[in-house]
Amino acid sequence: MRRFLAVSMILTAFAMAALVSGTLALAVEPDEMLDDPALEARARELSKVLRCVVCQNQSIDDSAADIARDMRLLVRERLVAGDTDSQTIDHMVARYGDYVLLRPPFQTNTLALWVGPPLMAVVVATLALLFFRVYQREQGARTGPEPLTPTDRAQLDALVEKLAADPGRPRRKSSLRAEIDHPFGAREGDSGESDNRTT
Repeated sequence: MRRFLAVSMILTAFAMAALVSGTLALAVEPDEMLDDPALEARARELSKVLRCVVCQNQSIDDSAADIARDMRLLVRERLVAGDTDSQTIDHMVARYGDYVLLRPPFQTNTLALWVGPPLMAVVVATLALLFFRVYQREQGARTGPEPLTPTDRAQLDALVEKLAADPGRPRRKSSLRAEIDHPFGAREGDSGESDNRTT
């Protein structure tokens, strides 16, 4: 059953990849293409650097959205009208803003786009490093038992004195003392004798 699920998941992933790549390949429809191969090649190159305004970081050459189709047609209209590549891009920027460029220019209003990602990467790396150092410090502090506080030590001493002063409590030899007295284990006749002996 697990093997069947694994195979079906792999096949589904391949089908999704084929569907996505097929969608991307069919984004530019045949009725949009120009008869002049040189102009069409220029249009395709320009479409790869212009962003679809409703898609998530996708060029108009790859997008199947209706607005991307309109933008591709507008690029072709400008090229047929005789605009250069830079004039066509300037026209698109004037109409849609700097957002339409997949690589926006480095200027005051796009500064956050250029500086933001590296700055966030530095902040995340710094926070991760600090967290790791604090974690290591805490792990190093936990290697041994915590020392007794003065209050804990006083309570422990009081308990030991109370147990030592109780005459009705039978005294038993500690296991360490038993091992010292009989290093190879107690013999059959010695077990009662060792229990009656006091430390």
